[in-house]
Amino acid sequence: MSEQILPFYLVCDESSSMQGAPIDAINKALPELHDKIGTDPVVADKAYFSIIAFNQEANVLLRLCDLSDVDSLPSLEANGLTSYGAAFRTLRETIAQDVDRLKEAGHKVYRPAVFFLSDGYPGDEDWADAYRELTDPTWGPHPNILAFGFGSADESIIRKVATVQAFMADGTLDPAQALQEFAKSLTNSIVTSGTQTAASADDTVVLSMPEHVPGYTTLPADQI
Repeated sequence: MSEQILPFYLVCDESSSMQGAPIDAINKALPELHDKIGTDPVVADKAYFSIIAFNQEANVLLRLCDLSDVDSLPSLEANGLTSYGAAFRTLRETIAQDVDRLKEAGHKVYRPAVFFLSDGYPGDEDWADAYRELTDPTWGPHPNILAFGFGSADESIIRKVATVQAFMADGTLDPAQALQEFAKSLTNSIVTSGTQTAASADDTVVLSMPEHVPGYTTLPADQI
């Protein structure tokens, strides 16, 4: 019997503005993500995980996989400028390849989920076109995107990037603590989604994100 797989992508900004606490926080949170996702029986059966990092370019640091098979996670390093366009183009190409691979293996694939983390704003002119291609509803796998901003992130951009929910770090927790709370919320969301049953191959599952994540402010959904 084939599994119902929820492809999950953590897309992280590696621009030079992320140096210090922001990038350190993400690197501290990744092992917790690994442990929670890889050991929870519901999550392990339903969710595959990938990490994409971007600055001027974008690179897939961890190919979509079952985290129970991963011994170590990549470490992110901040350098260069921010190119959202590179992130969205690489994400779209990667999702397309991953969905095809999962379907060829006989799996049912839920609509992919993306957590997009950034502390800045796009400096490249072509990012909007790349974003529209990624979120085009006529493109079958178009993902649900939850955007998290912290540091000097532009709230209007975080809202524009998100398709489901947008959050901003509120400064009540240090970045490492905030990302740990984010990891817990992420795990709960995947567990909740994993317990849903699809009636057909075209049904979608949207992560059930809490209204509030400690360390973050929930931006109004009607402004996304």
